[in-house]
Amino acid sequence: MMAFTAPAMAQAPAAAPAASAGGGANMIDTIRARGQLLCGVSTGLAGFAQPNSQGVWAGFDVDYCRAVAIAIFGTEQNRVRYVPTTAQVRFTALQSGEVDMLSRNTTWTLSRDTSLGLDFTATNFYDGQGFMVKRSLGVTAARQLDGATICVQPGTTTEQNLADWARSVRVNIRPVVIERLEDNIAAYLAGRCDAYTTDVSGLAASRSAQQVPADHVILPDVISKEPLGVLVRHGDQRFADLVRWVHFGLLAAEEFGITAENAAGLATTDNRPEVQRILGRTGGLGQMMGVDNAWMLNVIRTLGNYGEISTRNLAPLGLQRGPNALWTTPGGLQYAPPFR
Repeated sequence: MMAFTAPAMAQAPAAAPAASAGGGANMIDTIRARGQLLCGVSTGLAGFAQPNSQGVWAGFDVDYCRAVAIAIFGTEQNRVRYVPTTAQVRFTALQSGEVDMLSRNTTWTLSRDTSLGLDFTATNFYDGQGFMVKRSLGVTAARQLDGATICVQPGTTTEQNLADWARSVRVNIRPVVIERLEDNIAAYLAGRCDAYTTDVSGLAASRSAQQVPADHVILPDVISKEPLGVLVRHGDQRFADLVRWVHFGLLAAEEFGITAENAAGLATTDNRPEVQRILGRTGGLGQMMGVDNAWMLNVIRTLGNYGEISTRNLAPLGLQRGPNALWTTPGGLQYAPPFR
């Protein structure tokens, strides 16, 4: 067999098809010509998307932006522009073309998938809605919130879930509806609300940012399913495929033991057929989507696999893998289709 040498952060081929399989404009070519991926993220959520004091963005959702940019350009250097979006404007930002993709703790629902002109590419984080209260309140279960005021963001599944749950368990609650995440947390801390509700991951992020995290309790009740995923616009199946398979590539890399440290070496030494295809040694899978065959090699050796991304960003919040573990782990739901 001919020796394989992976190109150093290879550029995608110039001869990508001019139109997508779905008949729309080719977003990959548009992004490549612009020289930058426009990625919609939250306005600031620890562990998921948050800029540091130098304005450098980091987090789980941010790493998905980076991964797609690397798959297209071969490198992330100056190739992503992060666009902060609130819960109420996030879909408009994607619909209008202000951003190319939305990587922003957004729940996959039927109405969002069918009525907005947008596509969810995959569930990259399984979550559920919960409640956070101050330890001094003495509340240990959600049903004890009868008569409580609860801070919640409008235009979210969280707001509807809260109303549905309160009706179903016959608990009287008084929602305090505040648009911005930061203002919700401020209102909760100031005592305007007895509790704050959002996805458990968001609660863990908010708690970790407090001066004394132990002063706040995340109740054990989970009242909804919140499959979170990356969104793209209808009309370019090729770009949607790329975003989807970047996620699957990160999962497959974890399953096969491909890491940031060993990816380059395995590209030339590992003879497992699926590993060869993932890392671009055989199969020509990248060319099927209009990018370099070393697309996933470049992503993995820069960012690591799904487990490394999760550990780097979410473990510091105290979040366990739970359903976001691989399917080979009891209770794990994350699963990649075959690379062939």
